Amino acid sequence: MEELWQKELLQAAEKEKEQLIAWRRYLHAHAETGFDLPETLDYVEKELKAMGLAPKRCGRAGMIAELGNGNKDNTFLLRADMDALPIREQTESTFAAENGNMHACGHDMHTTMLLGAAKLLKEREKELNGTVRLMFQPAEELLSGAKDMIENGVLESATVTGAMMLHVMSGVEIPVGTAIVAVPGVSAPAADYFTILIKGKGCHGSSPNLGVDPVNAAAHIVLALQEVQTRELSVVERAMLTIGSIQGGEAANVIPDCVVLKGTMRAYREDTREFLKERLVSVAEKTAEVFRASAEVTFSCGCPALKNDAELSARVLEYAKSLLGKQRALGAGELAGGAISGRAEKTGGSEDFSYISEKVPSVMVALAAGTPENGCEYPLHHPEVTFEEEAMPSGSALLAYTALCELGR
Repeated sequence: MEELWQKELLQAAEKEKEQLIAWRRYLHAHAETGFDLPETLDYVEKELKAMGLAPKRCGRAGMIAELGNGNKDNTFLLRADMDALPIREQTESTFAAENGNMHACGHDMHTTMLLGAAKLLKEREKELNGTVRLMFQPAEELLSGAKDMIENGVLESATVTGAMMLHVMSGVEIPVGTAIVAVPGVSAPAADYFTILIKGKGCHGSSPNLGVDPVNAAAHIVLALQEVQTRELSVVERAMLTIGSIQGGEAANVIPDCVVLKGTMRAYREDTREFLKERLVSVAEKTAEVFRASAEVTFSCGCPALKNDAELSARVLEYAKSLLGKQRALGAGELAGGAISGRAEKTGGSEDFSYISEKVPSVMVALAAGTPENGCEYPLHHPEVTFEEEAMPSGSALLAYTALCELGR
């Protein structure tokens, strides 16, 4: 049966290529962020219903749909994230978003490929030895959507035996449509978003002695935090601490009352994560104090490290090689030199699918969808990033094939 599926699924997915492109371009042009996804949800719901499915809203802005033989004791979950980023698109695409948002992380591709997998599976529903649960998730960029859907039952009323997600890549020298299956264990770091409010005392720029300069304190805090990474962690301990936003003051001749720093930290080990959080608070508070200011640190959202189940990862790698061919399916450890970011077997970006991986055996699969020689030289989250839509049939077929194989074990 698996050999028959291999021959059929890729061909069927290729035949749906124009439909995939139409879905993706609509979603791309109507990019929405966080939990605020009204047009995206309505569109996904409409397309699922057109396939004969009965989607249901889940949590603040999620959606689930199911297909199969009704046996929920054998359920496999396929997940796609739907949210975009608050980035103004700078591509010359004819379907570029014009609302100040952008699918710069490829979530429009993810949603499209899961719609494609749903169509492939619906056409083969009688062959499903169990249930496939489709998870369309909001707010991945906020690292909050998966947790919200879990709290609202996405893993309930069924025995979910495993889960899978795909994430596209661009700006990498990997043939389009190649699947890279994560190695067992941690493949994406835990992450935490933080804000540092530095309070001083505003005054005229000509009389700094009459005030307390939070800009100066902020500058020293930014520099001091870099020392935590370079002087307090082992050279083999991978961690990242990034200040991505500095906001304070409006006039050139006025020392403001306060400055706000915003950033993220990432770590692959939980003890390192806790160490970074403790040191962030201490360094910010003590450094501000040196310059007569005060600092208040708050953590908003975050997620644990993503852990890939060893047995499921091994099976999915075999599924990918059988379906796509050995040249277009690799284990992450096979990528010489680390074609993703950092070492080959780990990514630097966090992924809130990690909340799912805490609950059920899970696997993350990367899909090459943009090479520099084809004009896709920019990385994810860049306002000029583009993707090659030719990758989508492979992604849809792999999602569908994995579900069919897993339910048939």
